[in-house]
Amino acid sequence: MNETIRSLFPVTEKYIYMNHAAVSPLSTRVRDAMAGIIDDVMRHGTANYDDWYRTYELARSAAARLVNARAHEIAFMQNTSAAISAVANGLDLRAGDNVVTCDVEFPANVYPWIRLREERGVTMKLAPEREGRIDPDELLSLIDDRTRVLTISWVQFASGFRSDLACIGKACRERGVFFMVDAIQGLGGLKLDVERDFVDAFAADAHKYLLGTEGAALLFVSDRVIDRVKPITVGWTSVRNYDQFSHAALDSKLDYREGALRFECGSLNTVGVYGLRAALDLFLEIGPEKIEQYLLSLSDYLADRLAGKDYKVAGSRNLGETSAIVTCQHPRHSPGDLFRVLRSQNIITAPRMNRLRISPHFYNTREEVDKLIEALPD
Repeated sequence: MNETIRSLFPVTEKYIYMNHAAVSPLSTRVRDAMAGIIDDVMRHGTANYDDWYRTYELARSAAARLVNARAHEIAFMQNTSAAISAVANGLDLRAGDNVVTCDVEFPANVYPWIRLREERGVTMKLAPEREGRIDPDELLSLIDDRTRVLTISWVQFASGFRSDLACIGKACRERGVFFMVDAIQGLGGLKLDVERDFVDAFAADAHKYLLGTEGAALLFVSDRVIDRVKPITVGWTSVRNYDQFSHAALDSKLDYREGALRFECGSLNTVGVYGLRAALDLFLEIGPEKIEQYLLSLSDYLADRLAGKDYKVAGSRNLGETSAIVTCQHPRHSPGDLFRVLRSQNIITAPRMNRLRISPHFYNTREEVDKLIEALPD
């Protein structure tokens, strides 16, 4: 990536920041967008209220373009957990039904389904992680005639393993299984196409690879399954013509907004959506395919350099199974110790699940990778 793009990220002035799988630093564009709306409300209150709504729709359209969806299939949510919970609770799952996933999912994609086990008698079937990967055939082999949902992280938070969404999604589509994706560790760094990948729904907060702020998440629900997901949390903005403040639904059925918009049940995180729009516009300006190619090349370079220094790279390096996240282990140094050694030199990573996790983004460089490798103890 060129210096113009890199200059948008002031974090590079002090740090080699490779912890985007946790919380990303903000670009100046995102900061300016958020500061702008805060200043506007401070000075003008609701005088420019119409601009807020235009920005919501511009952000929604940008998100839809990023993933090849329709704008009304995108909702803004509080976070990934809230988005996954909206789907889990909204599906008509009953005792004896089961949900297929794997045994290394982040809790945001586990606890909503565990609640259904406790409240509705839904069971969970877990494919194991083996040598840092989840075998898609083993995962799909768990589907039976009572499987209603398969839910999986696109990229696993503790290994960087990337699941083949198109392969899994196609199999789910053929068997009538709802395909839910936790996309937070991939979206922004990798190219997602909800049609190509047969995704029924996905959730992703903005604060990781989308380079936005916490508390502004995307929920996608495809038109083809929208009637299968009932809104559980309903508020004044869940219905059509909500700005008329009427109570027409008292005498009739609730007339929900089109598509996923029905899951927006109240006032949005306006500041967060302004920032998210600026982040999305940057991705579209650079090009999702270009970003993916660059990051996969950078992660291959990082993995090769780690292996060359006798670090064991965890997770698969098979074609199609890598992501921007690289995790590693050392026989003599704990992940915590490695994190602290790097942190002392202003190189930011994270220890996760007995591995050191390194997660660069498109403004990081091979020269920064070289400095990280030099800083790691032998």
